[in-house]
Amino acid sequence: MRWDDLFDDLESQLERELSAEEVDLLAEEERLRVARLSVRDRLLSLSVTGTDGETPELRLILCDGTRLSVTPSTFGRDWFSGEVVDESGKRPGCVVPLDAVDAVLLARVDIPRSIDSARRSETQESLSARLGLAFVLRDLCRRRAAIDLQLPNARLHGTIDRVGRDHLDLAVHERGRPRRDSEVSEYRLVRIAHILLVRT
Repeated sequence: MRWDDLFDDLESQLERELSAEEVDLLAEEERLRVARLSVRDRLLSLSVTGTDGETPELRLILCDGTRLSVTPSTFGRDWFSGEVVDESGKRPGCVVPLDAVDAVLLARVDIPRSIDSARRSETQESLSARLGLAFVLRDLCRRRAAIDLQLPNARLHGTIDRVGRDHLDLAVHERGRPRRDSEVSEYRLVRIAHILLVRT
């Protein structure tokens, strides 16, 4: 009888050790998965439309300290676009370079959602996911769209004249005025890496 008790005890110890080893292995796999996540991955997961059909707002702090709420719509390789949510109710369109995001403000319930890789799988395969910020800026240039450009030390309004590999030329003019040489107050060559926000 005592031998049976001894074997039962050894068996239960072995099961506990195997279970603990499996738990440790799963925890390590999860740590490695989370270690591979980028800010873009986390924002994509947060922006998946909920069961209520509404896209959640992303609450951001940009590198210059600007606080911004955006309802995202499209994610590119190094940017995302959406609508600015503010007290005016107008919801202007915007493009946010990912490098301009200093922090994302999360509620406790947002944290597990932000690291859930299954939530973003269908979004990652779109064509826009491969497009860089310069492509979006070239499209705005081609459309001759008037934009508000937020830089670390300036906010400018104007029209993009041309886009190079790492910079753009902005014709600065008053809001509501057409881009004509007589209306342009100055021309600025702006490094794309310094753009914090583009409002359309």
